Amino acid sequence: MLSRKLSDALNEQILAEMWSSNLYLSMSIHFAQLGMDGCAHWLKKQSQEELEHAYEMIDYSIKRGGQVKLDQINVVPTAFGTPLEVFEHVYQHEVHVSELIDRLVAIAHEEKDNATQDFLWGFVREQVEEEATAKNIVEKLKMYGEHHVAIMDHQLGKR
Repeated sequence: MLSRKLSDALNEQILAEMWSSNLYLSMSIHFAQLGMDGCAHWLKKQSQEELEHAYEMIDYSIKRGGQVKLDQINVVPTAFGTPLEVFEHVYQHEVHVSELIDRLVAIAHEEKDNATQDFLWGFVREQVEEEATAKNIVEKLKMYGEHHVAIMDHQLGKR
């Protein structure tokens, strides 16, 4: 059974994952409106993945007797800058999400909840990949320069 503290923390993370999904969807829309279909596709997939994380956490919490409570999801930005600026934002956001997941693992450890720690380690490992992928995109955009962003757009469309 999940402790109240851990159940509340998981609820916060569920909302954070849903907010992340909306953020990436908003970025996807931004790129779609610019005709950058590859970037739009990549970010839409990222949006779907974040929502799947929320679903996994909901299912886990229910299995462990947690009290899932969905609350209001804050508004996400709708205006973005250059492709480089957008993907720098993606990278910074993934670093932030990693910090949130690390906080959850720490709470599960404090609560001596080994099952939840085990569940969360999958997200810890995934965040390593998410950060590396976003950082790689940023580095390539810097290397290619704004004049060659179409190359990156094409590559991201293959996801």
